[in-house]
Amino acid sequence: MAALSDQLLVFTILGYLIAMISHAASYAFDGGAVARVVRPARQLVSVGAADSGVESTDAPTGSTPARPGSTGRAAIAARVALVATMIATALHFGAVVTRGVAADRLPWGNMYEFVLSVTFVGAAGWLYLVFRWPAVRQLGLLLTLVMVLLLGIAGLVLYTSVVPLVPALNSYWFDIHVTTISFSSGILLLAFVPAAMYLMRSGYEDGKRSFPYVLARRSPSAATLERLTFGLNAFAFPIFTFAVIAGAVWAEAAWGRAWGWDPKETWAFISWVVYAGYLHARATPSVRRNVVAWISILGFLTMLMNLFGVNFFFTGLHSYAGVN
Repeated sequence: MAALSDQLLVFTILGYLIAMISHAASYAFDGGAVARVVRPARQLVSVGAADSGVESTDAPTGSTPARPGSTGRAAIAARVALVATMIATALHFGAVVTRGVAADRLPWGNMYEFVLSVTFVGAAGWLYLVFRWPAVRQLGLLLTLVMVLLLGIAGLVLYTSVVPLVPALNSYWFDIHVTTISFSSGILLLAFVPAAMYLMRSGYEDGKRSFPYVLARRSPSAATLERLTFGLNAFAFPIFTFAVIAGAVWAEAAWGRAWGWDPKETWAFISWVVYAGYLHARATPSVRRNVVAWISILGFLTMLMNLFGVNFFFTGLHSYAGVN
């Protein structure tokens, strides 16, 4: 089963890669997407059109119209990207499950397994959003890029063979703490996608037509992306808070102290503070939405530090990465 899990991971990465290339092809086939990078900036029909996310048709005089059939090819590429992402996510789920069966435990006893599980939560969450709000499928390029990078790092750098849990992890708190931290981390990482796309779409609606703003031409409106980012962060934050508290309770039982500023604990606290700051800034009318989005992205970076950096650069009681 362990070998099957490894093989499924390879096909999972390949599936996300195909989806990423298909998303890129969809952008390329979308008539005029490239031309708008080098041609004069267009003017939006009105502020109302920008707020609604509806594209105006006020292309500058002399701009190159879409080639016949380019829209059809873009639609086909987009459908291929969605199907490839669905297949990759199914394979991803299989890789997680077979890893757990091989280990005869929940599959997040080391850094490799944790990243495998967190990324699956993010991918599954994105598919849920796509089927509920089809317009967000335009975010797939960024999502699949993140998947390929994180799973590539997991497979090439973090991989470790199936081993029993270290004694400190043999507790029912392992199921409670690590399950909630994996789920909430996956949703918080997913929130990075609409946050980053919001910044590009916001610039596009302000008249910027250079790269990367042009990539947001077909995305939902900036207001929609901002609300989606908030919804994901607001949903995951209480779960993440519970996970941190559960970890403190577990630490009290296992090590005789609830909090010792271990590197993992410290960076979990930093992430918690950043996301709490995000929610506070989001509720403060005087704080610009661009600033709020950047705080969400900062939270994503702290989560990556907690996922990777802590295990490579520090030594502590949470050093269960399984890599050198």
